[in-house]
Amino acid sequence: MQIKTPEQSKTILTDMVLPGETNPLNNLFGGELLARMDRAASIAARRHSRRIVVTASVNHVAFNKAVPLGSVVTVEAKVSRAFKTSMEVFIDVWIEDRESGERTKANEGIYTFVAVSETGSPIAVPEILPETDLEKERFVAALRRKQLSLLLSGKIKPSEAVELKALFE
Repeated sequence: MQIKTPEQSKTILTDMVLPGETNPLNNLFGGELLARMDRAASIAARRHSRRIVVTASVNHVAFNKAVPLGSVVTVEAKVSRAFKTSMEVFIDVWIEDRESGERTKANEGIYTFVAVSETGSPIAVPEILPETDLEKERFVAALRRKQLSLLLSGKIKPSEAVELKALFE
């Protein structure tokens, strides 16, 4: 199976915040942003695996900055790490300044997708080879996040969470 880079899965969705998508404070509903993030992340996972993908979990979402009505919002997603049948996708959300065009990071999220066959059974995905410093950082951190998830769900023992243990030694 071919090894791929995060760049090969890169997905960029750009859209404007419209009145029907806002809360009483005229900011984008969090749920609307989550849906946009899920769409971008699912396309990135599909590009990486070339398979049907399903959202397995939303591991982390940070709503750091409100996204006002009329904003141009860009959602960027890339596969940060591939495991046997699952992929972690890191999502960055940017707001474009109306006057200068300068982009500011507003939010981020980490989703996990599983590639499945036509019958819904998990199926193997290609490995990933990070290239940039940021991709390498996210690649390493993805294994710690997976170990933490497995540890909290009781699927591995603390002694098996080697990368997590290394943080505290």
